[in-house]
Parts: sequence; C-alpha cells; structure tokens
Amino acid sequence: MSACSNGAGLNGSPAVNPHSCHDLEGVPMWQAARPGSLLVRGLRRRCPRCGEGRIFRGWFAMNDRCPVCGRRFNRAPGYLLGSIYFNYGVTALLVVVMYFTLYFSETLEGKQLLVALTAFSMAFPLWFFRYARSLWIAFDERWDPWPNEEEQRAANLRRAE
Repeated sequence: MSACSNGAGLNGSPAVNPHSCHDLEGVPMWQAARPGSLLVRGLRRRCPRCGEGRIFRGWFAMNDRCPVCGRRFNRAPGYLLGSIYFNYGVTALLVVVMYFTLYFSETLEGKQLLVALTAFSMAFPLWFFRYARSLWIAFDERWDPWPNEEEQRAANLRRAE
C-alpha cells in the first residue's frame, strides 16, 4: 500500500486519502492549487505545488527539484517538450496580431515589417523560454500532479530494494 492509500478504491486500485497523502520523500502533499493560482505561480516562475521555490537558478539552468517542497521539475526524458508548444503558440499569436496591426495601421512598410517581425520572432522565444517552461510545469501539475501513480509505484519499488 502506498503512502497515499487507505484501502481499496475503484477497480481494485488503492483509494486515496488526501489528508494522509505524502510525496516520494514522505513530505505531506499540499492541497491541489486552483487553476488561477497555478497560472500565477507559472508566470512568477515558482514551483506549482508550493508556490515558493524557484524553478530556475539561472537564465536557462533549471533546478532539478523545488528547494522548498522537493517536487521534481523535469519528471522524465522529453517531459519539457510540451513547453515548446506554449512558446511557439504565444510567439505565433503575437506575430500575427502585430503583423495585422502594423500592416493596417501603415506604421511600417513591407521590408520594415518583415525585418521587425523576424527580429521579434527570434528574440521573443529566447526571453519567453523560462515562462513557457514554468507555465508547462504548472499546466501539468493541474492535470497530472507529481508524483502520479506510476511514479509513486516506481519510488516504492526502489525503496523496497
């Protein structure tokens, strides 16, 4: 029985008691954050679970775990690829909005507009990189909180060895 179990649940799976649930290191898990809180934590580049620990220790370097609650930020190989979608989506949306705004306001002409939007589309993703990763981690915390059942089972097997 895992640290979060208190008997049988549906389909033979263990039932979860949120008041006795602990993470992989035995630290009590916080109550699930509301979507608005997760969005704010993502924009502040803070841990989505506790809201305190910094996700990044430098411009591009990430902490492996939250220094406050121990939540892993990079859960598995390829996990952070989802942040590319956030980065690309926001960049593409802004370029399209800026293109039509600048084109119809006749602020910039053809080549000027092309150069300005090209420069923006190259610089903005580099700046937005940390926000995209933080938002992805917060989004994932909402839909698949850490540790999930598979990660909990793997940790229990490692502890049993």
